[in-house]
Amino acid sequence: MTDKKENHIAIFRGKEIRRIIHGNEWWFSVVDVVAVLTDSVNPRDYWYKMKIRVKDEDGLELSTLCRQLKLVASDGKKYETDCANTEGIFRIIQSIPSPKAEPFKRWLAKVGYERIQEIEDPELATKRTRALYKAKGYSDTWIEKRMRGIAIREELTNEWDKRGIKQQQEYAILTAEISKAAFGLTPGQYKKHKGLKRENLRDHMNDLELIFSTTVPTFL
Repeated sequence: MTDKKENHIAIFRGKEIRRIIHGNEWWFSVVDVVAVLTDSVNPRDYWYKMKIRVKDEDGLELSTLCRQLKLVASDGKKYETDCANTEGIFRIIQSIPSPKAEPFKRWLAKVGYERIQEIEDPELATKRTRALYKAKGYSDTWIEKRMRGIAIREELTNEWDKRGIKQQQEYAILTAEISKAAFGLTPGQYKKHKGLKRENLRDHMNDLELIFSTTVPTFL
């Protein structure tokens, strides 16, 4: 079962790669990896044609390396997406002629190793999140509010889980109600208002918005 809380964006050379924890390991969006390595204007089409080419040349079904896991798309909704774990991505990369392939392999190995460390010491994940926000130029006060918001969100989703909320759609409905109570807009409407696509909405909130997004769930 996929952990609903472990849905993240990884950054390779300034470009986003969606990833999710499944079976206690990272699974990465194949289309995002293709986009990063090829700079294709249509990575979905590239991936589609690539699967056909590899099957014709090597007899290998690249789809067998993948699982359909739900990731957040540019419209803010979750869709089943071709994802592969580190081993699968390494194999897929072999079929992509790109000068970025070797640096990406090293990056991928580092990400996988960091996951192992985080399993052994969960506090490392928090420290790395703080360091990432710091590197992006966020202030210490903003980071504190953001981290507090992440902790409260996790507490809230745990409570929902205890009360029998299991389906992703149910989480989306409850999250939308909280957002409307705080800002008068659903998350999707708010992202559109801010001109965001795949970006995380809370990462683009100011201090006051973070305070509201943190305190409103507390009183529901």
